[in-house]
Order: sequence, then structure tokens, then C-alpha cells
Amino acid sequence: MGFFDRFTKKKTEDKEVADKKVKESIKKPAETKEPASKLKAKEYTTLKPKTEAGKIETGKDLKAKKAKKDDTRLAYKILIKPLITEKATNLVSLNKYAFKVANNANKVEIKKAIKALYGFEPVSINIITERGKRITYGRVRGKKSNWKKAIITLKAGDKLEIYEGV
Repeated sequence: MGFFDRFTKKKTEDKEVADKKVKESIKKPAETKEPASKLKAKEYTTLKPKTEAGKIETGKDLKAKKAKKDDTRLAYKILIKPLITEKATNLVSLNKYAFKVANNANKVEIKKAIKALYGFEPVSINIITERGKRITYGRVRGKKSNWKKAIITLKAGDKLEIYEGV
């Protein structure tokens, strides 16, 4: 073996080693040692959510969408149900609507909840704390829980569709 043959032989060995490394790095995901859950997590983090039109949403759009979803979720916790009583239905002619609200709700939270659910800005909000009635069942005495009622006044042109068919 000549002097130069030694170098050529090393080059071919180096190529074989390099080819093996390349083949190992191009293994299929199932052949890698990482569990499948980690692979899926990597795949999902690289994907960006798309809108209906196929455009990729920016970070601001996603935050606004998430904030809107959170607002409506909180709004349903604040506004428990609309009150459908004789007095409440008479108030509709004055553009006032009555709701049963959470006991810890205040005027600011109620205003945000109305805006998030119905899209209208209330002119004024009046809150009434109703005391629970004392009741007796035979010899057992008790008391119903206290609750809050909110009367919401809207602008002249605004109308909520909760009293349809009442």
C-alpha cells in the first residue's frame, strides 16, 4: 500500500461513517426513542391556527378572540336569568329589563355582561337586594336565600329579544 492510498482509504471510511449518521438522523418518528406524546406536542406547537378564510391569525387576534370568549363566560355567571314577572314585562314598555344576578355582582360587572351578551350599552342600572322569605314546612322553619335583582335601562332604539312570546 502506497503513501497516498492510506489517505484515499480514510476518505472512503469517512464517507461511510457520514452516510450512517445521515441515515440515523433521517429515521421515521416511530423509530426514534422519544415517546409519541412528545412528538405530537412538538407538531402541535409548530402549527398556527387558521381562520375561516384560511388566513393565519396573529397574536392580537387570538387574544381578542379569547378575551371575548372569557367575557361571555363570565357574563353568564353574572346574569343568572331574566325575570319574567308581571311587573318586569310592564317595564319593557319603558325600555327596562329585569335580571336575576349573582349576589357578588356590581353595576360595572353587570354593564360589561350586558355589553358582552347582547351588544347594547345600558344607560343605567339599578340593583335591588331581595331578602329571602321565611318559610315553614310543618314544624320545620327555614329561610330562602337572599338574591339580587338588576333593572337595566337601555336607549330608546335598543331592544332585547328575551321577552318574545311572553
